[in-house]
Amino acid sequence: MDSERCEELRQVLEERRKVVVAALRDGMKVVRTEHGAVARENVLDDVEVSEAEVQGDLELAIVELRSEMLTRIDEALARLAQGVYGDCFACGAEISEKRLRAMPFAVRCRDCEEAWELAERKSRPNRRRAGSLFMDVSA
Repeated sequence: MDSERCEELRQVLEERRKVVVAALRDGMKVVRTEHGAVARENVLDDVEVSEAEVQGDLELAIVELRSEMLTRIDEALARLAQGVYGDCFACGAEISEKRLRAMPFAVRCRDCEEAWELAERKSRPNRRRAGSLFMDVSA
């Protein structure tokens, strides 16, 4: 990867990191504020408590997803510093610039990612599960 492309992708990663960090901070504030408000409100009925718990769970899930995304971005920045960013973990080919711009923390090219996702689905045929927004880098 040439130095110009490397610098451009580093900037994309850094910008995405800033956005995720800000969203993560905002999400944590909301979770803390909402949970604190629910705890202080002793006049809620069962339905209101249930709704507040569901909302809190959703907000916490979003915070967890953003935290996972931040970890993936940091890992991508480390790979960039090591000179291996943009190389597919599975086949070693260069991941397309279009894919890296869309998902700058991608670790597999599109073809390998599709094959990995298909293998994952086949390995768990009876289990309905929500797909992760992020791919597994342990493969």
